[in-house]
Amino acid sequence: MKFIISGKNLDVTEGLKTAIQDKLGKLERYFTPETEVHVTLSVEKERQKIEVTIPVKGNIIRSEQVSSDMYVSIDLVEEVIERQLRKYKTKIVNKQQGAGNFQKTFMEDDFMEEEDVNIIRTKRFGIKPMYPEDACVQMELLGHNFFVFRNAETDEVNVVYKRKGNTYGLIEPEF
Repeated sequence: MKFIISGKNLDVTEGLKTAIQDKLGKLERYFTPETEVHVTLSVEKERQKIEVTIPVKGNIIRSEQVSSDMYVSIDLVEEVIERQLRKYKTKIVNKQQGAGNFQKTFMEDDFMEEEDVNIIRTKRFGIKPMYPEDACVQMELLGHNFFVFRNAETDEVNVVYKRKGNTYGLIEPEF
């Protein structure tokens, strides 16, 4: 695996690089040697955050972990990614998505699937055209964390969502 390590508001020391390569290097058994692992470390006040993104054909494996100690965050992110890989392995095999980035032994191993995705409710509702700002107001009125709407400007289905720091995000389709 090829590690691409960067830091925001933080100098990435050799100790941090070594810890990342040692801990995330355990994931090497799942991926081919040419797989890139993008790691971004950042510090905000007491929050030590690590973001790991592993692009694989057709998918992105990603985790973001925050703690008061960067080494703890590194441990947490490795556990989450390994759990994601084990959980979604059968779905990757069934759809043959991105199998090229994974080691053959990982794809052939039989892991117990921890949890199946289980959709227990389907909700239908009318989508009326509105502007993203109006969708944010509607989301707040409903007390939800996200809101699906038809964008009055583009006539496409969009999603607004709450972000940290009392801000909002907008998801638009890309064609």
